[in-house]
Amino acid sequence: MLKGRNLLSPQDLSPDEIEAVLDKAVELKKKLKQGEPHEVLYGKTLGMIFAKPSTRTRVSFEVGMTQLGGHGIYLGTGDLQLGRGETIADTAKTLSRYVDAIMARLFKHEDMVELARNSSVPVINGLTDLLHPCQTLADLQTILEKKGKLKGLKLAWVGDGNNVCNSLLLGCTLVGMNISVACPKGYEPNSEIVKQAEKNAKHSGVKVEITNDPKKAVVGADVIYTDVIVSMGQDAEREKKLKEFKAYQVNAELLKHAKHDVIFMHCLPAHRGEEVAAEVIDGPHSVVFDQAENRLHAQKAVLAMVM
Repeated sequence: MLKGRNLLSPQDLSPDEIEAVLDKAVELKKKLKQGEPHEVLYGKTLGMIFAKPSTRTRVSFEVGMTQLGGHGIYLGTGDLQLGRGETIADTAKTLSRYVDAIMARLFKHEDMVELARNSSVPVINGLTDLLHPCQTLADLQTILEKKGKLKGLKLAWVGDGNNVCNSLLLGCTLVGMNISVACPKGYEPNSEIVKQAEKNAKHSGVKVEITNDPKKAVVGADVIYTDVIVSMGQDAEREKKLKEFKAYQVNAELLKHAKHDVIFMHCLPAHRGEEVAAEVIDGPHSVVFDQAENRLHAQKAVLAMVM
């Protein structure tokens, strides 16, 4: 279904294709837990470009390739000629002669598009400043596991309208989930992404809400999701952002406005006492480590299907 395809955005997948990826992720997770071999990518190699460091992205992709019978090659910027001025296009064309797929974690989304445009093998977006599609697939898998369905549920995002938020707007509306996003003024999600999410929502019959009121956003929520306030590379804005986001902390008081069985999600790493209270992330509503584990299974599904 996805053989030879790129995954740069959740929007690259149809609702049926997202369902197929999630089904494959569940299947591969079950096989791993039962000790059944599933080396469907024997002899295949994934080139992994990292312009910025990561714990979950690197480990989940590298371990995933090993479990699928293939091999992952870590390529930091110091390992590539990009650092010496080679173009993204030339890098893509060269790597395509060696590897069977490329996963990249880059700063600019335009660079990811350029990489994919010049690659003759599938390119998977491991994160850009605009989108984080693999995180969203793992999130949807986790919600499905915990709630038994996706359609008709409500996810509330509280915090910065960042790349993870952008991806959830697209992913949720594609699979028929309502989504409410609460951000401080000036930190709303990308306007073009919101427009596309609203188109998806019209088609799937769900609602998209953008607000500055976190309590309003979480009313009736099945899922509450947040992320760090100060993202990688924003240290100079730290004090300013912490003040502006003070009212957006996910704590026990905020959870009272959601459904009694709400689950709490966070893409990690987390800063307790900032975007989330310890009582929430370490409490009974939290599913953050199941969510982190599912990065492995969802990405294995993508790898198996595109390669």
